[in-house]
Amino acid sequence: MWLMTLQGYYSVVADRDRPDKLLVRARTREDIEALRRQIPELEPWEDRSADYRWRASVSRAQLIVAMTLLIDEIDYPNFKSAVAERGDHERANLYSRLWGQLLSLQR
Repeated sequence: MWLMTLQGYYSVVADRDRPDKLLVRARTREDIEALRRQIPELEPWEDRSADYRWRASVSRAQLIVAMTLLIDEIDYPNFKSAVAERGDHERANLYSRLWGQLLSLQR
């Protein structure tokens, strides 16, 4: 599952090494560290050989709480505009390009 939030972009998958956990992956250290706002006990690590360099193993319950908190923070009518308004223009441009690519699914 991909999660694009105002604080970061995450890919969440089953943790192969720990069947009872989920693996949260991020492209940037800042994104994975930002997840500590919702999961203070998060222990991220770096895997330089992986496609998603920054990772953390979490329980489903931890991720449910984190997602609930992120959902509760939604105060915008347009996600891409909210990213840009918060000053992250490079990320807003990336999200806009992805939005355009995904639009082809609708056609």
